[in-house]
Amino acid sequence: MVATKDKKPLTEAQLLKMKDADYMNESQLEFFRVRLQQMERDILHNADETTEHLRETVIVPDPADRATIEEEHALELRTRDRERKLLKKIGQSLARIESGEYGFCEETGEPIGLGRLLARPTATLSLEAQQRRELRQKMYGD
Repeated sequence: MVATKDKKPLTEAQLLKMKDADYMNESQLEFFRVRLQQMERDILHNADETTEHLRETVIVPDPADRATIEEEHALELRTRDRERKLLKKIGQSLARIESGEYGFCEETGEPIGLGRLLARPTATLSLEAQQRRELRQKMYGD
């Protein structure tokens, strides 16, 4: 099943209506490629905005105001750090699309599922495998 006659990317609704036999066909892979690339662009844009924001030097004489600004900067940097880690996962997911491994669990080889991939496009484990991993971590630590 191809996206549509004029090659528009699938919508989420169209994606979810597809048959199980169509799992990770070219149209679905293209849908997730576009989604991951958009996430990547958004993160890079946010990083640029943060850089510009942090370059703006504001001299504030009040210690309380200065502390508030410093806390906002620290929060922004923590957010960018999380996004940096996500950027790495996005790159890995795009590589998995190219290699034909995207959408399949790294541990079991079973389909991850469209719903899970829509919620977390960088997922590499099925829900069951992820739950098992979290349970092991909880029981035995990292």
